[in-house]
Amino acid sequence: MDRLAPGSLTGRMTQHPILITGGTGKSGARVVSLLEKKGVPVRVGSRSSEPRFDWTDRDTWDVVFDGVKTVYIVPCDGEQLTRPFIHRAEDLGVERIVLLSGRGVDTPGYAGENSIAGKTHIDGEDAVHNCRLEWTIIRPAWFAQNFSEGFFLEAVLGGELRLPAGDGAASFVDAEDIAAVAVAALTEDGHTGQTYELSGPTAVTIGEAVAEISEAIGRPVRYVSVPNDEFVAELVAQGWTAADAEDYADAVGPIRRDMDSHLSDGVQRALGRPARDFREFVKTAAASGAWKA
Repeated sequence: MDRLAPGSLTGRMTQHPILITGGTGKSGARVVSLLEKKGVPVRVGSRSSEPRFDWTDRDTWDVVFDGVKTVYIVPCDGEQLTRPFIHRAEDLGVERIVLLSGRGVDTPGYAGENSIAGKTHIDGEDAVHNCRLEWTIIRPAWFAQNFSEGFFLEAVLGGELRLPAGDGAASFVDAEDIAAVAVAALTEDGHTGQTYELSGPTAVTIGEAVAEISEAIGRPVRYVSVPNDEFVAELVAQGWTAADAEDYADAVGPIRRDMDSHLSDGVQRALGRPARDFREFVKTAAASGAWKA
């Protein structure tokens, strides 16, 4: 295998800053942290960074590419901007990109026809496959951190998570593993042309997931399966737009249809070690105070 030994970096990666778009998000912030620990220069791409980067303001693109040879791309959901961003990267001398995509991009029936994230990922992957750069694609399953930092946190803290997920299971992947794979692809040789499907080593139902959290934090958290239409109506009543509510329900749909329970070997392939288990994530998150009332 021509990938460098763990921890070793290609020479060019130590000389130029690596641009991390979405550098303050769940995966991006972890990528930044890991790169900094390796002593690799990093440029955080966000609206609050200096220089400022805003996906929807193309006037901010060129300045963040200055001196950059490698980029981690966290797409802007709902926008078809990955393709022009990659084209601009090619024009300005970038040599390597790592794209954060999503599970199900090439699976018929996984995402609905109107899925915002689905359209973004499909177009983004097509742009990557047709670019002139060294590339790696990362396709994670549902982030385990959605329970501690994302979509599900408020409901978990409230003691009841209502979703149209039925009894379906998902092989939640720890964002720490996503970041570790991204860093390997950004800084080591041997990952070019690879598409890494990432998941945890086991699949759990939403009910099993919240039961693990409940046990870890010592207070009840329950899962309530609700019909899709009822879920959308509840979100709209809370102030969501109908389009956003339907998109959220659509994102959960693959769990209900048992399309998210399969296991993927991307973490093992990229890092040479097993993926972290959901139970390990829960213990770590609970110990860090993620679910303190």
